Amino acid sequence: MAKRERDKTGGRRSEIVTVRFDPKLKYLAELAARKQRRPLSSFIEWAVERNLEQVVLQEDFAGDKTTVFDAQRIYQLWDLDDSDRVIRLALHFPDLLTHDEQLIWKHVRECGYLWTGKYSGDPPEWKWVVKLDAIIWDRLREYWPIFKAVAEGTKSVSDLPSWRKMDAPSSIDDDIPF
Repeated sequence: MAKRERDKTGGRRSEIVTVRFDPKLKYLAELAARKQRRPLSSFIEWAVERNLEQVVLQEDFAGDKTTVFDAQRIYQLWDLDDSDRVIRLALHFPDLLTHDEQLIWKHVRECGYLWTGKYSGDPPEWKWVVKLDAIIWDRLREYWPIFKAVAEGTKSVSDLPSWRKMDAPSSIDDDIPF
């Protein structure tokens, strides 16, 4: 489990992560850290960051590879808001979602209140496309704790936001359902 702590180098937050090492690997990592004149924790952080450029997340038919480092640069997977991180990951790399994130994503995808769209059909029904530029971020952030609680089983699906699925016949197409 990770714990947040203030970094002593300038107020930046860092995460404390407990890891197990084979004694030989730990010893060798300590030697490498000594050589670079840094603490073991700093060496491990540097080594992990460096290796993000080696881990391939996807490869296309032409053989072009996207690494974790590339994905962050291209898709901006990191965000301070947990909600934003999960949605970006879900849209670009859904196979990397945890089980709980998959549950949240299912409910977010199916919640028309969170997406721009329009009423169409006969009778008019709210339709939306699930894509990054169609999500209403303020609404997602407002209801994020409820989506998480539903995924954890501490709240009911009925606690999620609702929207007018069917439009009254006399109204004009809307961009946002309320």
